[in-house]
Formats: sequence, structure tokens, C-alpha cells
Amino acid sequence: MAHPDDAELWAGGTLALCVAAGADVTIAVPRHPEPRASEAAAGAAALGAGLHQINQATAGTVRELLLDTGPEVVLTHPVRDVHPDHRRIAEAVLEALPEVVIATGHPRRVYTTDTYNSLTLDGPVPAHTTVDITTTWVTKQRALAAHASQPITEHFGPMAEILARLWGARIGVDHAENFVPLPVLGRLPAALTL
Repeated sequence: MAHPDDAELWAGGTLALCVAAGADVTIAVPRHPEPRASEAAAGAAALGAGLHQINQATAGTVRELLLDTGPEVVLTHPVRDVHPDHRRIAEAVLEALPEVVIATGHPRRVYTTDTYNSLTLDGPVPAHTTVDITTTWVTKQRALAAHASQPITEHFGPMAEILARLWGARIGVDHAENFVPLPVLGRLPAALTL
């Protein structure tokens, strides 16, 4: 992800579900100066996830991280996200994937997250893999609150609530997060869940 609060904002409930199910979850973000670096650690800890802060988010550093960790699933920003930092991270992931997947067979699945008010430069984020996060909503909120230097209370928190309720309403639950699969070497994941 591009910023220390992005994993929590766009996928925090799902990451907490994965941790609760016993998955090894690592959040990778570019290193930011204090207080954001400490907030990144606190947010990841609130979700029960590990944290890897990279010095520069290039295709090469992403490639090395993927080779070192061998993840089954990768989440990143929409390729046509409205935020330029998000687009750069998504492009770095896309550039790194072919070589890593050919060499290791991993990741098997790659998904993009939601974005600001579910709008990309190309229009609305399509509904695809919508995950019920009702049981981890409070954990997501706690992880978001760790980012005290950011406008969580007045901006990101209310937006997260609205998006989670809207995605939840689509599948008949209180809160949900949505993900869209990216093709890996021309193949989409067969799984209907992350």
C-alpha cells in the first residue's frame, strides 16, 4: 500500500479476519517519517499483522519483497486510483508480478482494494469479492484510530463507515469490504473469496 493508513482504511476488516483465521499477514508500505512510521506499526499491531516498511516503492523493491515473503494473496490499490501515490504502488506491483510468479508460483491471487468513495479515474469500483467484516469492524476502527496524525475522525473514519455499510448492504450484512481481482499472467483467481 502507498501510505501507513491505507491497509487499515481499505482492507483492515478483511486483514483482521485473515489474522483470526490463522493467516500470516504482512502490511508493506513505503517508510514515512515520524509520527507516521510509528502509527504504521501501531495500526498493523491493532490488526494482528506484521509490518514491512520499504525505503522506496519501486518494482525492484516490490519484487524482492514478494520473492522474500512468497505471499499467497496480494492486495494493492486500483491501477486507476484517483490518488497518484496509489497508482504508482499498483504499477510497481503489476511490474513486479510476472517475474515473481514465473519464478515462484506466488502470489496465486492479486486483488485491488476500494478507494475514495469507491471511485477510480474510470468510474465506480465494481462489486466483485465482497467480504463481511461485521465481526472485525471494531478492530478496523481501532487500527484506523492509531493514525492520529491523519484526519481519521473528521474524514477517513466517516468515509470508511459509509463504504463499509454500503458494501455490507449489498450482501445483507452490517459492514463489508470489496476487492477486485487482477489477472496474474492472464489468469484470474478461481476462488470466490480472498
